Amino acid sequence: MKTASQLAALVGGTLEGDADLHVTGVSGLEQANPGQLSFYGNQKYKQQLADTKASVVLVPDDAPPRGEKTYIKVAHPHLAFARVAQAFHPPKKYTPGVSEKASVHVTAEIDPSATVMDFAFVGAGAFIGARAVLYPGAYVGEAASIGDDTVLSANVSVLDRCRVGARCLLHPGAVIGADGFGFALDMSVPEHVKIPQAGIVRVEDDVEIGACSCVDRATTGETVVGQGSKIDNLVQVGHNSTIGRLSILCAQVGLSGTTELGMGVVLAGQVGVAGHLRIGDMAKVGAQAGVISDLDDGAVVLGSPSMPGRSYMRSTAVFVKLPELQKDLRDLKKRLDALEKGKTQP
Repeated sequence: MKTASQLAALVGGTLEGDADLHVTGVSGLEQANPGQLSFYGNQKYKQQLADTKASVVLVPDDAPPRGEKTYIKVAHPHLAFARVAQAFHPPKKYTPGVSEKASVHVTAEIDPSATVMDFAFVGAGAFIGARAVLYPGAYVGEAASIGDDTVLSANVSVLDRCRVGARCLLHPGAVIGADGFGFALDMSVPEHVKIPQAGIVRVEDDVEIGACSCVDRATTGETVVGQGSKIDNLVQVGHNSTIGRLSILCAQVGLSGTTELGMGVVLAGQVGVAGHLRIGDMAKVGAQAGVISDLDDGAVVLGSPSMPGRSYMRSTAVFVKLPELQKDLRDLKKRLDALEKGKTQP
């Protein structure tokens, strides 16, 4: 339990209302109960703000006075909400040690402060850093390394020689370092000849990778997930791709091989990117877009194939009117035919 004044100090906000009000937790505007804190950052939810039962609400700096509730004014309510939520939901603490039911090779190096749970596997020459956590079913292959404070959830696989940095979180079923999809067609047999995938995956510090997402190892060299990037569930990252730091890949994104994402790129849900392309720094790609050419820094695109966002919106406005435009075109053609027929009559 924390007071409103303590939470205002935590987020560097300006308090308006009861400084001694006790807050027991956080919730959304609609679901909040008395004693909870919520946030408001979008005018779309203005009515929810008016109706909320939350006792304390984080609001933008320029929000006008709103009467009875207690408010904390901040520059970025969503970010402030994240900080407050962390205060009420601190990271889980684990008991260090290696379970007798885990399978650990004698040449593996495990920091004494790490936690290796039942039925986890650590291969020959692997390294597990300080305070790292391996849940049941986690697999760390031969000569792979896991950084300090990184958590591998249930059934995560980090395959041979791949490297995961510090403070990463890999959700259940994520696979780091499966073979890239590389084959050469030999019509004389015929067969698809497998190209050995001899490279690795390198996941830098502070990365989160969602459930059942796959980051393929490189054919040669490295597939890289940059520092601070966040990957949602069910994402496919092809071999030899590079994801710049602080990028966001939402659910069901697919990157073909040798794709390069710059810093701070955002790919919304179900975006597909063709291979051997560069997506510039801070570019944003809308949901279900198909990217088939390089994108400049700061580009905002939508559609499949992708096009500049404004062009896509204008095109969409025309598309929904096509039946009406087709009718108008038919009417004009009839009138034109009638005029032409009148000119040809004696």
